[in-house]
Amino acid sequence: MLRAVSSNSRREGSLDQRIIDLYDRFTHGQLDRREFMERLATLAGSVAAASALLPALMNDYARAAIVEDNDPRLEITMASYESGGATVKGYLVRARRVAAKRPGVIVIHENRGLNPHIKDVTRRMALAGYLAFGVDFLSVDGGTPENEDRGREMIAALDRPTTVMRAVDAVTFLAAHPDSTGAVGAVGFCWGGAMLNLLAEASPELKAGVAYYGMQPPLERVADIKAALLLHYAGLDNRINEGIPAYEDALKKAGTDYTIYVYEGANHAFNNDTSPTRFDPAAAELAWGRTLDFFAKHLGAPPPVET
Repeated sequence: MLRAVSSNSRREGSLDQRIIDLYDRFTHGQLDRREFMERLATLAGSVAAASALLPALMNDYARAAIVEDNDPRLEITMASYESGGATVKGYLVRARRVAAKRPGVIVIHENRGLNPHIKDVTRRMALAGYLAFGVDFLSVDGGTPENEDRGREMIAALDRPTTVMRAVDAVTFLAAHPDSTGAVGAVGFCWGGAMLNLLAEASPELKAGVAYYGMQPPLERVADIKAALLLHYAGLDNRINEGIPAYEDALKKAGTDYTIYVYEGANHAFNNDTSPTRFDPAAAELAWGRTLDFFAKHLGAPPPVET
């Protein structure tokens, strides 16, 4: 295992780690809102204090535009493909003024759906030279809602085999796109990281996959993975990290091309810059640079983008 030490340091006034861990359990369906608020009130000291803490815990999508959605360097469209008789939609972004074909990268969202943050990540990937496709896995059910609680409920209700097949068909769609070289990778965050691991087991077309703090897949199918893998984990993410040793052992036995980094001192969702308490700029920058280098190595270097 390769272990990276993040330059993250605890910020003065940062939240009690127990509160961050509690919020993580809530956002991943282990607590309902009532139980979450009751426990938060206990940790915060009162109901009023708990209510005051919520804005610091929730994502602030006003911060989600590192690359603006009207950036003149980009062409942004909604695209769709067919999977199992259903039409799946997504956010397709490519750089303008690039005559050459380019590798494709699927961006797989968290358990809230295709929200403004993931759209921004998709735009960032396009500016790195890739044909970037942020699939909305809730599009068949009406699309990602604005209400995050509702989005999490919809994600939890998805049929996993059907969703994995829709991810597999997204790879086929992007590989066949006229602007694509045919080489396709994928990157997923949180729920999307878990989906990335499942996609890697299911798609022989996938060339490279990057999972950010994603739950590990069924180990009995690890030998089916053909793609090279880059796996980013947060040092404080005990819920996910307990599965690393068994997954790494299975990857070694299967002879899979993989790299694991653990970012010490970082929380789950450290890449999400709309999360005031969990975003770790140093870990995010380091992981993003490694992600782009990894895709360039395994998908082929993308054409340069004019600035």
